[in-house]
Amino acid sequence: MFRHTAACAATLALISLATPFAVAQDAAKPMDHSQMTHESMTKPKGDQGPSSQAFAKANARMHEGMAITFTGKADVDFAKGMIAHHQGAIDMAKVELEFGTDPNLRALAQEVIAAQETEITRMKDWLAKNGG
Repeated sequence: MFRHTAACAATLALISLATPFAVAQDAAKPMDHSQMTHESMTKPKGDQGPSSQAFAKANARMHEGMAITFTGKADVDFAKGMIAHHQGAIDMAKVELEFGTDPNLRALAQEVIAAQETEITRMKDWLAKNGG
């Protein structure tokens, strides 16, 4: 029994040491979206209520928008990807305003919308001036 327990403990220790390296390697690989469908992206995991549906749709739109064709120009790619990312934050904040009830989070949602809209304008202006 002790041998089995010790062997299991040693195996778990090795796995826990190797996991960060495996995760880091996986993070360097591009994500395979070939099995994803629009339905799988817009159907929420868990609850299927109206707010969950709205969050899932916002998330799917954001990820679709972030799937840019990369130019190799970090500044351009950053701006293009972040515009979609920020729009996703705005869309999620609007879901909070539609369905949320907590006054603090509703206020935060308003702040998110204002801040992200300002930053989107700034990035669009930069792209327009810099051939993006």
